[in-house]
Amino acid sequence: MIDNRAAEVNKMPDRIMQGKNIIITGAGRGIGRVMLELFAESGANIWACIRKPDEQFSRDAAEISEKNQIWIKPVCFDLSDEDDIRQGIQSIIKEKKRIDVLINNAGISHGGLATMTPISTVKDVFQVNCFAPVQIMQMILRVMMRQKGGCIVNMASVGGIEATPGYLAYGSSKAALIYATKTISHEVGQYGIRVNAIAPGLTETDMGNVKPEEEIQKILDRSSLHRKADPSEIAKCALFLASDAASFITGQVLIADGGRICV
Repeated sequence: MIDNRAAEVNKMPDRIMQGKNIIITGAGRGIGRVMLELFAESGANIWACIRKPDEQFSRDAAEISEKNQIWIKPVCFDLSDEDDIRQGIQSIIKEKKRIDVLINNAGISHGGLATMTPISTVKDVFQVNCFAPVQIMQMILRVMMRQKGGCIVNMASVGGIEATPGYLAYGSSKAALIYATKTISHEVGQYGIRVNAIAPGLTETDMGNVKPEEEIQKILDRSSLHRKADPSEIAKCALFLASDAASFITGQVLIADGGRICV
């Protein structure tokens, strides 16, 4: 007689993050939402950061939590507001739980020629895509340094590596985040803290579909795989970098773009 229990175990995801406590920003939609589900399946407890209270998200988080026997705590703050960020992150720190992983996933996109992009817009994009992640890292790193360990994964973009006309604000903000990732990794390595980034290419999300269709097709035509990424493919990159499987990897940018660029 076949033991069906063994078959059921084989269907379960590998809980490689069992017992870890992680922070995910932008957990309400897109890649962040997929990360929320993937990390929960992998055994992680999660502070799920979203911009404002959302009853449906809270219900979904409770369901995911119960299903995977972990806890998920929604935390609300606006990345465009420095004081709001501080209060949100302090609420996490005040719980006095170990913080094993920070994933700076939230971001905004913007397209526009340099001469047509107001400096105020550039500042707004930098605030969300660069300044906010740096602020969060500064606060969480103080905890990780006391712990003598931790991991940070920043969501960058191939747009921060490959210069493209029309993306001054977005590309520059992501390039700055890449530089911050590498610099901070050198500073905190002595404490056993790893800091890496992911640079996705076109991904099947709302943000990934803001480009004109003609521009999207040109990018796909010159990429090796000729398709967009599924959000789960990017989320799995984050899971790898956050896990002990990447224990000797720091200061790196994992390019997940289907062969769009060569560096």
